[in-house]
Amino acid sequence: MFKTLRKKLLLPKNKSQTMKGYVHIYTGNGKGKTTAAFGLALRASGAEKKVFIAQFVKGKPYSEIKAIENYLPEVDLKQYGRGCFIVKEPTDADIEATQHGLNEIAVLVKSERYDLIILDEIFIALHYKLISIEAVIELITNKPANLELVLTGRYAPDEIIELADLVTEMKEVKHYYQKGVQARKGIEF
Repeated sequence: MFKTLRKKLLLPKNKSQTMKGYVHIYTGNGKGKTTAAFGLALRASGAEKKVFIAQFVKGKPYSEIKAIENYLPEVDLKQYGRGCFIVKEPTDADIEATQHGLNEIAVLVKSERYDLIILDEIFIALHYKLISIEAVIELITNKPANLELVLTGRYAPDEIIELADLVTEMKEVKHYYQKGVQARKGIEF
């Protein structure tokens, strides 16, 4: 039965057959961008793909990190934030952490060690000018053909949207924040 399903879905028969990797963007002002990216990491991990998640601007022990540590130890995750989300003007330390992260990611992308790399909140880092758009474009255009690359965050620039193969915009239609509901552990963080 599985052989029939594999044939219908055109799945590779073994791991040595590589598939083309695409560039995904999850953006917009609605909730769910990080959640969608982490869902893809879960799926890729279940398919025995090697996953690296870089979280930019974030530096707190969010619940998704605890879940990965407890249940998906084969998924590598590193935060390139300072423990708090930027609310006003970024500091030199914010800029340094983000640029260090992007440099590390560039090395990982070239290493071809991972099948899926997620750059969570990379567009917030761009929005606050912590890194240059040119550096992100270079990362995308120089990625290996088989690498799946996911970029998330509000304010995705048109130049990067143009390079992507898949773009999903999360649109906020209604949110309970508007009724004064604070972020809840396990749901928003």
